[in-house]
Amino acid sequence: MKITLLQRDIVWGNAVENTKLADVAIKAAPKSDLYVLPEMFSTGFVSEPTGMAETENGCTLTWMKQVAAELDAAVAGSVPVATPEGFRNRFYFVKPDGTEVHYDKRHLFTYGGENKRYSAGEERVVVEFRGVRFMLSVCYDLRFPVWLRNQEDYDCLLTVASWPTVRLGAWNTLLRARAIENQCYVCGVNRVGTDPACEYSGGTMCIDAYGRDVAVCPSGEESAVTVELDMEKLNSFRKKFPVLKDRDVF
Repeated sequence: MKITLLQRDIVWGNAVENTKLADVAIKAAPKSDLYVLPEMFSTGFVSEPTGMAETENGCTLTWMKQVAAELDAAVAGSVPVATPEGFRNRFYFVKPDGTEVHYDKRHLFTYGGENKRYSAGEERVVVEFRGVRFMLSVCYDLRFPVWLRNQEDYDCLLTVASWPTVRLGAWNTLLRARAIENQCYVCGVNRVGTDPACEYSGGTMCIDAYGRDVAVCPSGEESAVTVELDMEKLNSFRKKFPVLKDRDVF
């Protein structure tokens, strides 16, 4: 399983331009099974989604489906979406056959006012694709280990984020902690650049189940890394050192 993690700058509020630039970046990357973009990659992190959020079958999702079909690969990332139940920070995982699975962000970022305008998701979502099981999560979710606890139902935690530079130390620590305690790969995809509220310097990386770096994007610049998940190695480690068998049940 090859995964490309795309550390992107984001043009504020311009979905057409952002998908155009993401399209170029994806097609310039090595051939992969999955391409992962940051949180709200089409707009930037918008705490006020009115006028920014798309419909449930909006232009960004349409573009994701087109790219997935063209490249015979999955495309993932979060988008602000207007639904009958309210606005959602929705993490789409789009497969090459045109089907999509989505996760609505559970832990809304109260400090940034996200909880005032968005509705929280209620369900954990695990996606199986080409023999790998992916747990979907968005930014602030990373701070809540009970929600992300591996119930022996996933192999890789995907976290997309708009995580500011000022709290990047926590990002680095939490990614490693989630990998070690859940005995899984963790792929964290963060943005770079600025928006009206914050500065972002990336920190996009893949961590293995030992808490070691597999690959890391350069700090502060648009870039991409392609990693290969070694499922044989992961399963061997889990069998030899069965941490998950001793987990607490919440």
